[in-house]
Amino acid sequence: GMRNFFHKSASPSRTATPPPSSQHHMTLSHSVVDEKVENANIIITKWNHDDTDVSLFSLHREEAKHYLSSVKDLQSAMHNYISDPSYSGKLVHAQSLMQLAMKRLQKEFHEILRTKKHHLDAESVSASGTTYTLSSRASRSSFSDMDDEDDDEDESRHARVVSETERASLVVMDDLKSIADCMISSGYGKECVQIYKVIRKSIVDEGLHDLGVERLSLSQIQKLDWEVLEIKIKQWLSAVKIAAKSLFYGERILCDHVFSASAAITQSCFAEISREAAMNLFGFPENVAKCKKTPEKMFRTLDLYEAVSDLWPEIESIFRFESISAVRLQAINSLIKLSEAVRTMITDFESAIQKDVSRSPAPGGGVHPLTRYVMNYVTFLADYSGSVSDIITDWPLTAPSPLPEAYMGSPELDESNSSPISERLAWQLLVLLCKLDGKAEPYKDAALSYLFLANNLQYVVVKVRTSNLRFLLGEGWISKHETKVKQYSANYERMGWSKVLASLPENPTAEISPEQVRDCFRRFSLAFEDTCKKQSSWVVPDPRLRDEIKVSVSQKIFPVYQDFYEKNRVANSLVRFTPDDLGNYLSHLFNGSGSSGSVSSNSSHSRGGSSH
Repeated sequence: GMRNFFHKSASPSRTATPPPSSQHHMTLSHSVVDEKVENANIIITKWNHDDTDVSLFSLHREEAKHYLSSVKDLQSAMHNYISDPSYSGKLVHAQSLMQLAMKRLQKEFHEILRTKKHHLDAESVSASGTTYTLSSRASRSSFSDMDDEDDDEDESRHARVVSETERASLVVMDDLKSIADCMISSGYGKECVQIYKVIRKSIVDEGLHDLGVERLSLSQIQKLDWEVLEIKIKQWLSAVKIAAKSLFYGERILCDHVFSASAAITQSCFAEISREAAMNLFGFPENVAKCKKTPEKMFRTLDLYEAVSDLWPEIESIFRFESISAVRLQAINSLIKLSEAVRTMITDFESAIQKDVSRSPAPGGGVHPLTRYVMNYVTFLADYSGSVSDIITDWPLTAPSPLPEAYMGSPELDESNSSPISERLAWQLLVLLCKLDGKAEPYKDAALSYLFLANNLQYVVVKVRTSNLRFLLGEGWISKHETKVKQYSANYERMGWSKVLASLPENPTAEISPEQVRDCFRRFSLAFEDTCKKQSSWVVPDPRLRDEIKVSVSQKIFPVYQDFYEKNRVANSLVRFTPDDLGNYLSHLFNGSGSSGSVSSNSSHSRGGSSH
């Protein structure tokens, strides 16, 4: 048993105890060895009581230092004794002292972990982890081989800026490390690790629970209403960053530090503490991705994808050990399942646009609900362009059903905008515009059809220009479609105002008979009234387009009418409209309120002062 004990003590890697063959121990005189054992006996026996309130490390720091070095001395004495059979009695005595010492250190280790956990919270540990890399001697009052040699100047300067919290945290971390080093080198690593794992695992589990991370199985998630699940997704999204960047990161630093004596122990310890919690955390997105796909879930799915994707560098580094590779794998699986879900939803969205059969025209030639829906969706997709690009990069674009000939070929994008995501979104807009052509047909009036197309395309262009779509589709796409809006508007004007324009003489200032003048005024009044009445419910929701069309219509009619009016008003006392009235009616166009149609109900007095 004694030999076994000794070999057990020397086995862990990077052991603090020199191997038995070392000449160093042989040179110690027996009286010195015996004296060291006697000194160890005094302090170990002194602290061999069950009064846990009196902590060696909290209250008697100098004595704690002495205690640890006594254990070291005891180890080296046992090296000496074991080489000579005549010392077997002394070896038994030393071994029983060692067992008492280990029992005490176990107790201290447990107490520190339990009572000082507020000094080991993720933030303090992460902060002191950073401090550690900068200055491993920031804390003077710990026991890990920190002799009083001179610091480098910048190290001491850094040590001064270490906050009180970090300092307290460093002390506790170093105390744990000193005990762990001592227990591992004495062959009691297993006992030490066991205590550590149980306490720290419950702290990690509790930490995730406090962040609002729940343990939900796939079947539980599938049963939830979307509104409820969405709340849980939001909770998860706010928790996952803190969990990865603080909670697991801090735990990893603590583990690395406390068990720096053995890489193998560090790895198995961290794996056991974090595996279950991390698998649950990074398994949640995969389960969400496996639920039924509907269009409204797209953006939360992208949020999840973005979150895991953004945290990938942390996940890869914190969980890089082979023993915990399952967590990395789980994160990757979640990304794969989320991207599959996004692709499914994009396909569903595209075929929903193509299959849209709503025949009821938009009232007054306004913006069609399909246009609003598609633009809303596509704009959102553009906000997630990074993730969407990742997801669709190797995914060929196949049109589910043939588009009309006129629309074939790649949608016109500049060279700089020919990425898969730009092509995809341009294609989705192309499908929408094809649908809108079809929706313009049911209008009885060709002018209204063109007004409808102008309104809808203007809505699309404005949405593109004022969102991230502008960077994805490019200036070329925008100006090409702006030109098209102008063409649609011009067609509306030509068809909608042709009667009014035709009623005016080609040369408004030419000399004509009073009969012809009267005839002209009458024809104009009827055509103008008729057109205003017909268009009274027509709308142009976009203020800029509305002004452009009004100005354009006015410029075509107003100057000609004004010249004719000025030349001939004296000759005709029965003029319906003054040029001012005309301007007034035109300015009320497209409000969709019917005001421009109420021409006949207005009594308009000409500047001639004559009545109707």
